[in-house]
Amino acid sequence: MNQPLAYVHPQAKIAPNVVIEPFVNIEKNVEIGEGTWIGSNVTIMEGARIGKNCKIFPGAVIAAIPQDLKFSGEETLVKIGDNVTIREFVTINRGTKANWETVVGNNCLLMAYVHIAHDCILGNNVILANACNLAGHIEIDDFAIIGGMSAVHQFVHIGKHSMVGGGSMVSKDVPPFTKAGRHPISFVGVNSIGLRRRGYSNEQINFIHDVYRNLYLKGRNISQATDYIEANMPINKDRDEILSFIANSQRGIMRGYRRVKE
Repeated sequence: MNQPLAYVHPQAKIAPNVVIEPFVNIEKNVEIGEGTWIGSNVTIMEGARIGKNCKIFPGAVIAAIPQDLKFSGEETLVKIGDNVTIREFVTINRGTKANWETVVGNNCLLMAYVHIAHDCILGNNVILANACNLAGHIEIDDFAIIGGMSAVHQFVHIGKHSMVGGGSMVSKDVPPFTKAGRHPISFVGVNSIGLRRRGYSNEQINFIHDVYRNLYLKGRNISQATDYIEANMPINKDRDEILSFIANSQRGIMRGYRRVKE
């Protein structure tokens, strides 16, 4: 349903049952899948690839060029999966030649005023609450939740099933299954409620708790703790995922929580 007050470039590839409300602007080199709804005053620029059954609310801007002084006009993309909800005034920038694309997975919820910068990679079922700001080259794994008004430093990696508290300044990597908060960003526990919602058993959750007790609460540094976990805790996929995340961290993982003496 193409409103006469919307502009759709003749070279854009729009599925037949996409709903386009008035005052939408869709440029060339855009592809939009079946069942997607695009609210009024949305701007979709060159390089956007939008999946099926998405909802894009008024004022959103998709695939604007990166806010990166190194960007030199290269042809890059924004890829958005299926069943993604993009609320009012969200901005998602194209990639640069560093990665060539910015990616948002399936079933994500991006609340109002979220900004996703160039070359970010979001997995499936990610939730970014209101006014989250992601700098460039950030990776967020499946089922992670970032609280409102949080700012994430470039090149940070946030692991799956993790939860970051609202208003956080995230300058270190957040390992999977954890809750993060305070300033500087710190470990505040395991995301037990989120894991139960995703079907993790009490046995699995207790094991993850034990891994993080050994990592953060036994007085060892990170290297000592990971060596101890690898040598003394049973091998399973959750343990190995945590160890692999730490081993591949580029910025270092968040610290354990320490009380500040008054």
